[in-house]
Amino acid sequence: MKKVLLTAAVTGAGDTTKKSKYVPVTPKEIADSAIASAKAGATVAHIHARDPQTGWISHDIEHYREIVDRIRDSDTDVIINITAGGGGDFIPNLDTPAAGGNGTLIQTPEERHQPIGELLPEMCTLDCGSVNFGDMIYMSPTEWLRQQAKLIQDSGVKPEMECFDTGHLRFAKQLVEEGLIDGDPMFQFCLGIPWGAEADVETMLYMKNRLPENASWSAFGIGRMQLPIALQTALLGGNVRVGLEDNLYLEKGVLASNEQLVDKTANMLYQNGITMMTPAEAREYYGLRQVK
Repeated sequence: MKKVLLTAAVTGAGDTTKKSKYVPVTPKEIADSAIASAKAGATVAHIHARDPQTGWISHDIEHYREIVDRIRDSDTDVIINITAGGGGDFIPNLDTPAAGGNGTLIQTPEERHQPIGELLPEMCTLDCGSVNFGDMIYMSPTEWLRQQAKLIQDSGVKPEMECFDTGHLRFAKQLVEEGLIDGDPMFQFCLGIPWGAEADVETMLYMKNRLPENASWSAFGIGRMQLPIALQTALLGGNVRVGLEDNLYLEKGVLASNEQLVDKTANMLYQNGITMMTPAEAREYYGLRQVK
């Protein structure tokens, strides 16, 4: 059977904790959800940290450290993929246009890299450009990205270059051309986020057809498009991502857990002749660093 890498994006950075009781918040909850997702068939756990007191996104290295330690100390194997997106949130405010409004948090490339550089996961995501993210602007300037890519390269961690729009794909390829990405590059198409690339097959094919020949790719859709995009991605030769970072529902009106989304996706793919890579298979196939 054809095999794909299946990522469980277990919590994300969005304001979702008030919408679903299943969104993990504490380091223990996030680690437990990653482990449960792996047992359900996920190859990779994509990790953000949250503040246990508020439920909001956290950039505290100690929260990341506890999550990673708990996963690594478990008896369940899963590839750890930590976000390198860091603090990129700019909230426009006409009263303070240069400084941004309440909730603005911009981290330097070095600060965004800290969880990667200290904890050395097998993989990390690298958001390859700025985008209007709803009413917020996610800021990831090109020169900062070059610095981040170099930091990731020096750490030996494999970056998964996230492209929220077509221009991001162009710049991700530029990073490859400049020698800032080692080995065969990995791209991820992030589809359906307001106001980035559309979550449809035409957009996916447009981006897929512009990849370097030696590239691997994955894609995800948000909300109700999560499972349709997952299936279409796998059928087109890409890897798959699901999870509560991108979608809260198993079906209309039914809230999901991460492991339920992974299980439903794995069964859907299996029925179409596709199965999941094990973490060991993925480490070897994609040349990921070995974690002791």
